[in-house]
Amino acid sequence: MLNVSNVTYQIGKDILFEDVNLKFTKGNCYGVIGANGAGKSTLLKILAGKLPTTRGTITMDQNQRLSFLEQDQFKYDEFTVIDTVIQGNKKLYQIMIEKNEIYAKPDFSEEDGIKAGELESLFDDMNGWNAESDAAILLTGLGIDVEKHYELMKDLSSNDKVKVLLAQSLFDQPDVLLLDEPTNHLDTKAVLWLENFLMDFENTVIVVSHDRYFLNKVCTHIADIDYKQVTLYAGNYDFWYESSQLMLRQAKEQNKKSEEKIKELQDFISRFSANASKSKQATSRKKALEKIELTEIRPSTRRYPYINFKYEKSLGDDILKVENLSKTIDGVKVLDNVTFTLGKTDKVAFIGLNDKAATVLFNILNEVDTPDAGSFKWGETVIKGYFRKDNNFEFKKPTVMVDWLTDYSKNKENTYVRGFLGRMLFSGEDALKKINVLSGGERVRLLMSRLMIEEKNTLILDEPTNHLDMESITALNKGLQEFKGVLLFTTQDHQLVSTTATRLFEIDEAGKFIEHIVDYETYLENR
Repeated sequence: MLNVSNVTYQIGKDILFEDVNLKFTKGNCYGVIGANGAGKSTLLKILAGKLPTTRGTITMDQNQRLSFLEQDQFKYDEFTVIDTVIQGNKKLYQIMIEKNEIYAKPDFSEEDGIKAGELESLFDDMNGWNAESDAAILLTGLGIDVEKHYELMKDLSSNDKVKVLLAQSLFDQPDVLLLDEPTNHLDTKAVLWLENFLMDFENTVIVVSHDRYFLNKVCTHIADIDYKQVTLYAGNYDFWYESSQLMLRQAKEQNKKSEEKIKELQDFISRFSANASKSKQATSRKKALEKIELTEIRPSTRRYPYINFKYEKSLGDDILKVENLSKTIDGVKVLDNVTFTLGKTDKVAFIGLNDKAATVLFNILNEVDTPDAGSFKWGETVIKGYFRKDNNFEFKKPTVMVDWLTDYSKNKENTYVRGFLGRMLFSGEDALKKINVLSGGERVRLLMSRLMIEEKNTLILDEPTNHLDMESITALNKGLQEFKGVLLFTTQDHQLVSTTATRLFEIDEAGKFIEHIVDYETYLENR
């Protein structure tokens, strides 16, 4: 059990949360949610002992082991992959190192023999002989090939390093497991494996994630950071959302009834307080009025953008025809005779492990790149908008945000353009920010403003949920569901695919095109 007692965390004059009291118990998975800047990652660091509390204490049962997902990808560069994972249990790894150092001595003494025996006993008690095989099982499950297990960490790709650090945090069944955005940079297969691992995990998990489907799948409780408090709800993310919305509606309805009653009483008192025959009734109503209390409805730190893609030009029957499209990059066949046709009601999700192929295809369809062979033709009524995964080139110049967006708008009026920025939470002085200093999430929201103001009837979106918070992803999900045009997209957000796509396309690792005539859930089950 992990106990949080009267914890307050303050940065300067700003209080992130105060007087927090929580108990995290064995066998449960707690999803930590909240707006950007609410303190989700900070809370995990406090629980892990990496940040001191301003006030209050964190306690855990004696002899329990806590594991925290390491964020520094370079920390273990000089260690092998397998050793990095085993360091998830620092005590076990230290015993293993000490034991090996003693055996490596050229002048092995009797004292060394006694020490080695003691270490061997401890090593055996901690199931050390299975450490390498246990680490290998975790690595393989997360998609790290066996031949990489004894490579140095510095020789791995960034995505593989993330998987190794995740395996490290999961190693040897810690009593309390803290995970900060564990699905970031994981492919679909690795996410599925992690979901199953956490559902079978018997100890305590506390996880921060913006992936709604993931939270629904693994969480038994939700810890919501809002109003400078941390409130615990039983159930998964959807249950929290419905419960919180219901509580808010009930509070508003009760306040409305109370306000009507207050007005009724005030009107009576005002009319009859000076009337001798009614004075007793007026006095009685004054006492009743004093007893009525309105529920305080505090403004939430959550802010939801408004995303609504409209267009003027209607689509005809001919949308897109792709025939035998092929592309080889650095000797690797990325697209191999890809052929398909789109209709005017299609919303296509490109799924599978080969996300590079979708990016290459999208670039070709938008004439950013050229194919080696094959052809494609867009219908005459199609007006397409493209959200590129790699969009850094868009933000090189120190252009003011409102001026940048005005260039893409038919209506150049300042209030009109600012309205589209306001939809994406850029209000007031925010609209005067220079685009070259925007954060990743701000860049994505600005690009969404552009897509809305341009009024395209066909959207091609390559990983549009990257860098967005949960509120923005929810708004984008709703906007794409309601969009009446044609959509081609890739995303790591499970729920976005499940609720939006009408067709599922996959380009496998050999570049071959496959259309899956099933829903997304069935596709994942079949895999």
